[in-house]
Amino acid sequence: MSKIKTLIVDDEPLARKGLAVRLKSFPELEVVELCNGGEQAIAQCQTNDIDLVFLDIQMPGMNGFEVARALSESVKPLPAIVFVTAFDQYAVQAFEIHALDYILKPVDDNRLKQAVEKVQSYLKTQQDNVHKKKLASFVAGITGNNCEEILKKLATGDTLVDKKYPESIAVKEQGEIVRVSTATIQWVDAAGDYMCLHCSDGQTHILRKTMKELEQELDPALFVRVHRSAIVNTKQITKLVTQSSGEYLLVLDNGQELKVSRSYRDKVKAALAS
Repeated sequence: MSKIKTLIVDDEPLARKGLAVRLKSFPELEVVELCNGGEQAIAQCQTNDIDLVFLDIQMPGMNGFEVARALSESVKPLPAIVFVTAFDQYAVQAFEIHALDYILKPVDDNRLKQAVEKVQSYLKTQQDNVHKKKLASFVAGITGNNCEEILKKLATGDTLVDKKYPESIAVKEQGEIVRVSTATIQWVDAAGDYMCLHCSDGQTHILRKTMKELEQELDPALFVRVHRSAIVNTKQITKLVTQSSGEYLLVLDNGQELKVSRSYRDKVKAALAS
């Protein structure tokens, strides 16, 4: 069997190098790259035949959950993903259910050996669909949430479950209730206490709801927050433009241009990469 091409993804240089040194004990592995973040890891997986990814959870920009989701949607076949985490025992149980495997920090040699053996067994059987289904189930429960909130939820032993998002939103207009299909919403912007739903049929529907409330109703696999007062349907995005000032600008299919604030820039880039 050819060597297992491996990535190590961690924002901490010492953690990357430390794990790389540990993996030298496994001649069946070939560490292709030490990645300092999610974007680099995704690019590597898209341009190289990567078999295995050791993926840290808490990273700035794209956290490990978001990287896993992006890989599951953009890379075929999906590489084996082993989460690297500092979670306690309750959280470990959750990962054991959903992930191919996990390793606790600081890395224990015996536990690392078990993880590598598990990966070898998985690659031999090529259970890509099984792994992808588990990963999809896992990320469906955490996508769109803040990483710190996820940590707290896992630490209490709460179960991560798939969240179902409505296919339409009820809007009151002139004494009537109109159901607006979420798939037709191109972007949303705030106007005081109201939300303006701009749709593909050219109509704009006014909804009395906060941006936070509306964001929780929209599927994060389809919609991304680009500004504190704007949400965009990712399927409507044509390109992301970097301006001379260093700011980012989104261009939609219909020509609409929307500013991307710095605090949401990484999420937007992750959504475009997925």
